[in-house]
Amino acid sequence: MSRSDIRYASSTGGADIAYQVVGDGPVDLVFVSGFITHLDLSWELPHIRWLEQLDGVARVITFDKRGTGLSDRSLGFGSLEERSDDIRAVMDAAGSDRAFVHGVSEGGPMSILFAASAPERVQGLILFGSAPKFSRADDYPFGLSAEACDSIVKFVTAEWGTGRVFESFIQNAPDPETARATIARFERNACTPKMAAEIMRRNFEIDVRPALSTIAAPTLVIHVTGDPVVPIASGRYLAEQIPQARLLELPGAFHGSWRPDDVAPWRDAVVDFVADGASTALSLDRVLATVLFTDIVASTELARSVGDTSWHSLLDQHDQIANAEIQRHGGRLIKTTGDGILATFDRPSRGVACSRAIAAALRPHDLKIRAGVHTGEVELRGEDIAGIGVVIASRICDLANADEVLVSRTVKDLVIGSEIQLSDRGDHTLKGVPDQWRLYAATTV
Repeated sequence: MSRSDIRYASSTGGADIAYQVVGDGPVDLVFVSGFITHLDLSWELPHIRWLEQLDGVARVITFDKRGTGLSDRSLGFGSLEERSDDIRAVMDAAGSDRAFVHGVSEGGPMSILFAASAPERVQGLILFGSAPKFSRADDYPFGLSAEACDSIVKFVTAEWGTGRVFESFIQNAPDPETARATIARFERNACTPKMAAEIMRRNFEIDVRPALSTIAAPTLVIHVTGDPVVPIASGRYLAEQIPQARLLELPGAFHGSWRPDDVAPWRDAVVDFVADGASTALSLDRVLATVLFTDIVASTELARSVGDTSWHSLLDQHDQIANAEIQRHGGRLIKTTGDGILATFDRPSRGVACSRAIAAALRPHDLKIRAGVHTGEVELRGEDIAGIGVVIASRICDLANADEVLVSRTVKDLVIGSEIQLSDRGDHTLKGVPDQWRLYAATTV
């Protein structure tokens, strides 16, 4: 079994992501670890070391998330969408077009978002000890209370570097004192106390529940029944919400374990799943996408005031500018709507940035737009799209003011940690859409 030299992939924002290839096999498997890693030192810990046993089954690609380990620490930890895109970056760098993606704990939401956003690149999804959300909500009682989240962040800040933090994630050490010394050195090298606390704080903001129903890849959810960190109820929720997902409940009371006998059933389940799913075909009629709707403000009055000829000229300029900005931001123009556009993007930050750029470019032409951005499930219908995600983006656009970009709570959750600034606009009723929707305004365009 061989480990490659540690190399670097360039990801969103120019971040250098350290990655390593382990062993070889007929398929690729990207291992997305939880919380903190360090590619030089993680091999001393059992939640990484077992990957060497996959040699001959899969070529394993693993990496340090931005802000930690050997990856770029100068650009912060990034948003969830940026961290998810790091999976794409290391796959590209390692020459992997399609792979099984295995997310552990906090690496699970990253993997879920990637599988939903880039289904053509995910051969299968494996989740271990994970959850779509780690904090509690009225409609999600399995997470931690706000008080518990604050307490954990304070604990991480105070104890990072002593070994006490990470040992709470890995149980059953045969020699606790030796294990703590090993973990303490790992903690000190992996990141600073402030970054560790920031990562934990961000983890409690994660919510990828809207992405679960769009997962097209075969999915295996593995969870230990007595997991002391992420309750089994979270694993069961994942298996219930991801279409045709299979749940494997393992006996025990650990999140990670030093004992080989605890890790072996996890490893064997991964081996079997990879072998069974190597030839599975994907259905890509439903995907997770960021949907952008724009609308020219007061278009009817403007058309009446300038006349038909001038109005058609303005519309042509609008369409050319909008299409150019959509292409520049990596989106896809679905169609023009007479006085606006419908477009999709693979990341919410691109949709928000594009809408702002379109508004700025149209201002010299005395055109003002409103925009709505939502990330959700869409149905692919040839070159067109449909579904509730499209309806929600349209309704959000209807509520925006002139020169305003309104986004849904889903977009807000995914861009936390990015440079996008959002202001709370409160709860709203969207015509034809159930429930109340929290909306946010992007920084003034």
